[in-house]
Amino acid sequence: MELTAKYIADHLNGELVGDPDIKVSAPARIESGKPGNIVFLGNLKYEEYLYKSKASVVILNKSFVPKRELNTTVIKVDDAYQAIASLLELFTNLKKSRKKGRSFFSKISWRSKIGKGCYIGNGVTIERGAKIGDGVQIYPNCYVGDDVVIADNTILYSGVKIYKGCVIGKSCIIHSNVVIGADGFGFVPMEDGSYKKIPQTGNVVIEDFCEIGANSTIDRASIGSTIIRKGVKIDNLVQIAHNVEIGENSVMAAQCGVSGSVKIGKNCMIGGQVGISGHISIADGTKIGAQAGIMSTIKKEGLSYLGSPAMLAKDYLKAYAIFRNLHKK
Repeated sequence: MELTAKYIADHLNGELVGDPDIKVSAPARIESGKPGNIVFLGNLKYEEYLYKSKASVVILNKSFVPKRELNTTVIKVDDAYQAIASLLELFTNLKKSRKKGRSFFSKISWRSKIGKGCYIGNGVTIERGAKIGDGVQIYPNCYVGDDVVIADNTILYSGVKIYKGCVIGKSCIIHSNVVIGADGFGFVPMEDGSYKKIPQTGNVVIEDFCEIGANSTIDRASIGSTIIRKGVKIDNLVQIAHNVEIGENSVMAAQCGVSGSVKIGKNCMIGGQVGISGHISIADGTKIGAQAGIMSTIKKEGLSYLGSPAMLAKDYLKAYAIFRNLHKK
């Protein structure tokens, strides 16, 4: 599959400089671009590779001014990162054909409802009362429990397990070995030192256009719902505890742990290995650096935090400049 530079520029609403008829067959990293590749420069750390690249086409920000003449076709865009995301989606959609059909080796309850144009792979189990929307893709060895609802065009990759009563919105992507709806970690300490289990009677609700990374877990609520709002993106190996609510379009990197009953606002950005204590709230637009520990409610919107216990990023950097040199005194 080959696309011309003009076709790509039109698709990205970009400004073309160079040969409109030159063809590319695949995107590549700017460090390793070859003839027939299209690359992009979004981070100036990689600018040196721009002048060495043998790629046929390069995507640049309109605001970028090269230090030397470029011997390649250029597409100038407002935001190179957004452009490459659209480009990768374009290449993926051109290559990908959605699967259809039900495997003979799947087990589907006659009391479930399966929409049109679905794919159900080998070893899939769908229990009674489940409702599967149109165009849903369920890859091999997935489990869909009683009364689960999965809306149109959602993808479940191999090994996903969705427990009873959970709800998944449309056009979600759930990666391999995700577990949705396992019991929350609820126990009451007894006088004899043992622990009595608190029944977890709620469910998990994941709204439209969410993506959940491989091996992540989202626990069902003790009462009510654990809620992942529209557009949330969760990386691999993340633990979301019972009764958590994550606001629209928030993103969370790998290995985060969110304790029970936490309320995270919309448009938050949470770095890898962040730990968040239970029963607190985090304001809209909050940014939390990797390995931070959030132990109390964040009320003001749009602030950045670092450290454990976390503090405002600007305060942490001032403190770090001092304590990193304490051993020298």
